[in-house]
Amino acid sequence: MAKGRRLSASVLGILLSLSLALQANMTVFAVGSSLEDMRGGVASLLNPGVIDTLAVADNAAKESKQNPQKEEEAQSTLVMANVKSALNVRSEANESADKVGKLYKDCGGTILERRDGWTKLQSGNIVGWASDEYLLFGEEARTLANDVGKMIATINTETLRVRMEPSKEAEVYGLLPKGEIVEVIGNADEEGWICIDYDGNDGYVSAEYVNLDFVIDTGETVAEIKAREEAEREAKRHVNYGEYTTDADTLLLLAALIHCEAGGEPYEGQVAVGAVVMNRVRSPAYPDSIHGVIYASGQFTPAMSGKVNRVYESGRIYESCIRAAEEALSGVSNVGDLTHFRRVNGREGLVIGNHVFY
Repeated sequence: MAKGRRLSASVLGILLSLSLALQANMTVFAVGSSLEDMRGGVASLLNPGVIDTLAVADNAAKESKQNPQKEEEAQSTLVMANVKSALNVRSEANESADKVGKLYKDCGGTILERRDGWTKLQSGNIVGWASDEYLLFGEEARTLANDVGKMIATINTETLRVRMEPSKEAEVYGLLPKGEIVEVIGNADEEGWICIDYDGNDGYVSAEYVNLDFVIDTGETVAEIKAREEAEREAKRHVNYGEYTTDADTLLLLAALIHCEAGGEPYEGQVAVGAVVMNRVRSPAYPDSIHGVIYASGQFTPAMSGKVNRVYESGRIYESCIRAAEEALSGVSNVGDLTHFRRVNGREGLVIGNHVFY
């Protein structure tokens, strides 16, 4: 492991600010303290126990037929961006109005008003109008949200044991502190337990001691974009890693994310995670910097929880993850132009280790 690498105070401050902004800007659909508590809106249709997206969509269709009023309510709130590049959000419902922010691919929000082919929405700190031509509503929005969003669990007790099986008698993988955020894989077979991703393993925690939320990415206001870009410019000490010219601290940030997401994966899996980040940086549909991609709200659970910051600040990053970050920065991609990955869960895609890339 790389030891003794410390961040400059300015760069660490930027990371902490980005992390706080991430938590403030997430679009969150709270779903109570257990999976069975999910009621209303998109959360009632996005059951993490149903792994296959098509199955989720089928369940949504069945529920809407049984309860048309619930379907109408769900359609009236959720909106998702339907773009291959960024979508401008404006102060008024016309193309000549001032830009107030951007929605990127996979971003979502809440409908505030609709008229004349335009929708007023809130996404993070953005409140403004976007053309319906580039938005999804109703079942299409819910299906996309399920595809790109994730269910997370926040620990609400001082210390929570993560067990190898859904039983109080099972062996313990480790402990999670209060406030830690982990990704939910699904329901356990036994009542009262939730399956989470614990360092690449299926871990089990008691549903009694976590709060569940479904999160999707949100856009950036014009002011947030400007502040992020200025902070990144100030922090950069340019180093040429091949295709992408960046600074040493940003290399370590990418390596820290790889460490958190794929530290226990084979080296090919670590390179693949780095390649996904770089594919997003290159794409006009996502923020155009490594910082912006990693700290996009609702995307990378370790960034949401602050784990990336802690690993980055400690400097204790696996050497293999640093090499993987260097390869990704130099233009190497073993996943083509794919921009998403999840734990293997039956989804079609390129499987490397415990992740499927799509």
